[in-house]
Amino acid sequence: MRGSVALGLLVLGLAGAAVVVGRWEQEFGAQSPAAHLVLETVNACVALLLAFLVYGRFRRTKTRQDLLLLQGLVVLGTANALLSVTLIKNQPAGAFGNWLPPALRIVGTLLIAASALVPDRRTRRRGWRHWALAPAVAAMFVVGAVLYWRKDSLPQDPSSKALLVPQLLTLICFAVAAVAFTVQARSRDDVLLRWLGPACALGALARLNYLFFPPERADWLYSGSVLRTASYLLLLVAAGREISRHWALQAEAAVVEDRRRVAREMHDGVLQELGYIRSEVSAFSVADRQRVERILGASDRALDEARQMLEALGRSDDEPLGLMLHRAVEQLAQRYGVTLDLELDESIVVDRPQRHALVRIAREAVLNAVRHGKVDRVKVELGRAGDGRRLRISDEGPGFDAAGPKNGFGLVSMRERAEALPGTFELTSRPDEGTTVMVRW
Repeated sequence: MRGSVALGLLVLGLAGAAVVVGRWEQEFGAQSPAAHLVLETVNACVALLLAFLVYGRFRRTKTRQDLLLLQGLVVLGTANALLSVTLIKNQPAGAFGNWLPPALRIVGTLLIAASALVPDRRTRRRGWRHWALAPAVAAMFVVGAVLYWRKDSLPQDPSSKALLVPQLLTLICFAVAAVAFTVQARSRDDVLLRWLGPACALGALARLNYLFFPPERADWLYSGSVLRTASYLLLLVAAGREISRHWALQAEAAVVEDRRRVAREMHDGVLQELGYIRSEVSAFSVADRQRVERILGASDRALDEARQMLEALGRSDDEPLGLMLHRAVEQLAQRYGVTLDLELDESIVVDRPQRHALVRIAREAVLNAVRHGKVDRVKVELGRAGDGRRLRISDEGPGFDAAGPKNGFGLVSMRERAEALPGTFELTSRPDEGTTVMVRW
């Protein structure tokens, strides 16, 4: 929200500056060919840089919007580069040189407006990856050929009123693109779209300035040129944000791939070894059955922990708490043949550390009910309690004396996890009346 307000204030401030400066620029114009050349070179470099980034983006997304945006930026960058070459020569450009950059800008802004309006769908043909720039190059060639053919009938004066027509057309295209990109940015989590709207708005303001105060000489610097460069600087910011987002996505992809690699290693190593240990221990003689039972219980717990870690490594970080609880206790129920009664409020949202703690508490409570209570039915509830939320796991097993010693590590771990939420942990159990674990936070 703050970024949108800042951009809005920036656009309004530059618009006011354009009106104030433009009002007097015919009398106090700045004749500076060098500054004009610098601005046009910056415009060309920024447009072509962003086009390069959008090309990489198009290779990933294959969407029509990115394809048209790529073509529009290439055409605009070429138009600015041609104008820079004209300024370097410091010679009259003639009718062809005066009309070619504005005509190319019309093509470029039409493509950008089309990219803002076209549905965000994938291209059907796979060959667009190699021929993405072919339509833009063909359009520039056709425009150049037509202007060269008709150069004798075009106005020779660079201050001709006829040159206001391209300014009007580009004004309309930029205004349409600004509105469309802004609307899309409100509904899509796309960093590039957030900056394209303000950049196109500044581009439209620059053309509006040109319409009210037409530039009379090519080697003079006007406020419209400054506004136009400001719009390209916003595109440069968009390029920087797109680069940052790209590397952030690359880092996330690397983390996910590393987690999957660790999960594969655990599955093929630790889980296999634990399963082998359990199978070997179960074949021991019954002479020391109590010790065997303890080892088997430890093996089962180790297998459960390893499977839980394996699942966590391959799980997305944005899954709802209710879904994770359902999957975690369902796996235990299937493994131990227990019937589950689930009442899970899917609207409850928690952060990742809380989600992890609550899932571990639920698993431990269900495992205790199965192993120690020998129950065949467990009820798991997730809901709201007044201003807070609660997780409740209950069974109708034999229960135990909750007032007696309860130094088991499982109970201690559940209590510590609940208090770290921060929350409270309650254990209710009596002989022959079942057991209830309640976590409130």
